[in-house]
Amino acid sequence: MNGQTRRSYVLWREFIAPLIALEFVSGDGSEERDKTPWKGKFWIYEQVIRPPFYGIYEVNKASVAVYELIGGQYQLLAANERGHYPIPPLGVELGLWQGQYQNMKLPWLRWWDLQGNLLLTGEERAEQEHQRAEQERQRAERLAAQLRSLGIEPDA
Repeated sequence: MNGQTRRSYVLWREFIAPLIALEFVSGDGSEERDKTPWKGKFWIYEQVIRPPFYGIYEVNKASVAVYELIGGQYQLLAANERGHYPIPPLGVELGLWQGQYQNMKLPWLRWWDLQGNLLLTGEERAEQEHQRAEQERQRAERLAAQLRSLGIEPDA
C-alpha cells in the first residue's frame, strides 16, 4: 500500500474481490442495506464487488448479519448452534463476543475456528504466553525449594 495506511478496501487498487466484506454500521444500518442500483452499498457489494460473504455489524444493536452470494444474489445466513456464522473457505466462524478488549467492554466482532474455539488476538496470545511462563517460573521455584528442604542445592 505504498507505506500509507488505508482503512478501506478500494477495488481498483486491489484488483480482486475480497472473500468477505464487513461493514461497521455508524448510522441506523439502512445505508449498508441500500439496494439502490449504482448507489446503494448492498447493491454495489452484491452486483459489482461480489465478495462471497458480506457482513453488517451493528455495535449499537449488538448484532451481526452475514450474507452469502448464492446464484448471484446475497442470501441471509442462519447462525449455527453457537450463534456464529461459518465462513468455510476461511475455516472460521464469525460472531459476537462480549468482553473487555482495548479497555472497552463491547459486543466485539470476533473469529472462532470451526470447532468453536475463540481465535486469540496477538495481545491475548502474548498475555496467555506471559501467564504460562509465570506459572512455569513458580513451579520451578517450588521444585527448587523442595530440593533444598532435602539438602540438595538445585543450582549446584
